[in-house]
Amino acid sequence: MPIAASPLLRNLLIALCIGLLMYLGRYILIPLGYSLLVALVLHPLVARLERRGTPRWAAIGVGLLVVGALFGILAGLLFYQLDTFLANLPQLTGGSSTGFGAFWQWVNEQVAKLGEDHRNDLWGPLLDSVPSRMAPYMGTALSALFGMLFNLFIIPVFAALLLYNRRTYVQALTALVSPQWRPRLPGLLQNVVGNYARFIVGMVQVYLIVGTLNSLGFLLLGVPNAVLFGMLTALATMIPYAGIIISSLLPITLAYTTTGSLWMPVGVISVLAVVQYLEANLIFPKVVGGKLGLNTMASLLIIFAGGLLWGVAGMILFLPMASILKLVSEEVPEWQALRLLLGGEDKN
Repeated sequence: MPIAASPLLRNLLIALCIGLLMYLGRYILIPLGYSLLVALVLHPLVARLERRGTPRWAAIGVGLLVVGALFGILAGLLFYQLDTFLANLPQLTGGSSTGFGAFWQWVNEQVAKLGEDHRNDLWGPLLDSVPSRMAPYMGTALSALFGMLFNLFIIPVFAALLLYNRRTYVQALTALVSPQWRPRLPGLLQNVVGNYARFIVGMVQVYLIVGTLNSLGFLLLGVPNAVLFGMLTALATMIPYAGIIISSLLPITLAYTTTGSLWMPVGVISVLAVVQYLEANLIFPKVVGGKLGLNTMASLLIIFAGGLLWGVAGMILFLPMASILKLVSEEVPEWQALRLLLGGEDKN
């Protein structure tokens, strides 16, 4: 019994150690994972430009500019929505001024009014203690903001270095593997690049499906410009948490100002919540997991494991990593069990 159990225990111990290293090294591995994703997505464009005589550094710069332009457009759309929301704020509050100052003035007035109305019950002391309790949360928010800004700087740098020195890394990997693997390595790397391309195609399909569902829900509620806001809220989910919150402000505001009913904002929030639930638990695993050759059950477990170890970044990065593992398992007979667990659905 101990002899039969030792390989299983050894594998469990190895998996535990890998998980621990991934968790402890997440601050380095997460930007590296995003950089690898960007590099693999840009590789076809960079290679095509190089074949046409463009210097490697210039080809990489063009690719990064394309990615930067796409994210800049998305950020511009989000700020446009926020600005439009603040411009519509007087219709909601009965005031006449606009902008960020008016918004925070309105928030402070509402908090002060709530405190006066509930001065003698539980809410009064709780509201009075809010400013002193906000300091730790502000520190956490600032730390997260600086971390995001650092990642926005370091990810393109890592991606550029990976693309510029890619042949060196391939040679190092070839020298590292055993001789029996070397003839199969070029085909395996080609499959990895193809899987990442399918991952991007799957993500585009997810955003289109989510945008369509959002638009249908807004149309049924009678929200103005429903298709525009439905697609924008879908694209904004590329930015975790903040994206969906900011992008939903405008349709929520317009839903209230055009009808005067509090049930309209509740309806908009309900539509977004239901679609986000479907996207996280059904659409994303089915569409993206299917593009990567992973079955739905494995995709869900991988998403949950990624969220546990790396948060939102793990939910995005772990699926393509698992697809690479599946590709390797197809080349290693000893990993047949892993290939069966990650592979396609049983059609019987």
